[in-house]
Amino acid sequence: MLSDDLKSMFDRVIARYPLKRSAIVPLLLFAQDELGYISDEAIEEIARRVEVPPIEVVEDIGYYSMLHRHPIGKYNFQVCTNVSCQLLGGEEILAHCSKRLGIGHKQTTSDGQFSLEEVECLGACCGAPAMQVNYDFYENLTPERVDRLIEELKANGRAR
Repeated sequence: MLSDDLKSMFDRVIARYPLKRSAIVPLLLFAQDELGYISDEAIEEIARRVEVPPIEVVEDIGYYSMLHRHPIGKYNFQVCTNVSCQLLGGEEILAHCSKRLGIGHKQTTSDGQFSLEEVECLGACCGAPAMQVNYDFYENLTPERVDRLIEELKANGRAR
């Protein structure tokens, strides 16, 4: 169920756009932040508010890899394996995350804490290899830095 706060946020965001449908992606991101994924209810609500058929909202979800139709982990590890990151160890970082978390691409740990994705580019080529965890970026990664990050998230719910 969508909160009243989220619905109020929807109203504020839509008011910023000359065309309501232009607000679809930001609304989807806010819904995903609240729910952990994009539910059927969120799709229907967004479609109604921006005055488009629900299929147009679903099509936007399919286009953007950062939008998820199913619950993901509390901490979503997105590891870049594009050219710069690949050359500097991105695939090894992805493999290390997979081994350490016990999950593969687009999977979530059984406790719902971590999910893992291989992504194309995070725009952090100068700090390769890089990954994003939710909205935080981590660059110049090593397996040891990844291990510390996982431990800090498990212990504190945040990383330094």
